[in-house]
Amino acid sequence: MTAVHTYASDVAFTPAVKAIQARKGSREAYGRVEQRGWRTEVDENLEAFLADANSFYLATASADGQPYIQHRGGPKGFLKVLDKQTLAFADYAGNQQYLTQGNLSENPKAYIFVMDYAHRRRVKIWGEGRVVEDDDALTDALMPKGYRARPEQVILFKIAAWDTNCPQHIPQKFDAPDVAAALAARDQRITELEAQLAALKGPPTAEGG
Repeated sequence: MTAVHTYASDVAFTPAVKAIQARKGSREAYGRVEQRGWRTEVDENLEAFLADANSFYLATASADGQPYIQHRGGPKGFLKVLDKQTLAFADYAGNQQYLTQGNLSENPKAYIFVMDYAHRRRVKIWGEGRVVEDDDALTDALMPKGYRARPEQVILFKIAAWDTNCPQHIPQKFDAPDVAAALAARDQRITELEAQLAALKGPPTAEGG
């Protein structure tokens, strides 16, 4: 059952968290954050961020609170925006442990963590998840075209609140295909410049005897 919060950030800033913030001196600052409010709907910035993401982590917990985090990957944009408060993705067949599905069947609370290492950005999304197994049309609509995976079901994620983090301590990493494309563009440019230089020099002249 979804809890009623005074502020959207209360989904993360529980009374226990606020007590520690107060003890360690950050409560006043985060009190101002509460007044401004965390975002509860997808805006243009989040939609663009997700459209460029090819990886994220999905956290769930069992009924007794045992947490579990699972990685999800796919082509860019495979985590799709259905409406201002709903995300969804085709859940591919895997190792058949079904930990995430089992957790969601008894505890819908879930959390999505999306990391963009190349630009050192991260987005945190709190909400609730639900597995949909019997909607072929929705599964087909969410399945990335041409992607070599077998969709087993769909996971819908209803957003309660989301926020971003500062880039502090995020290591900068780049995906191999992006690096390969950058190197190919560099090599092509080198080839073009070498050809231009050779044309400027003109053909070699024969030395007289």
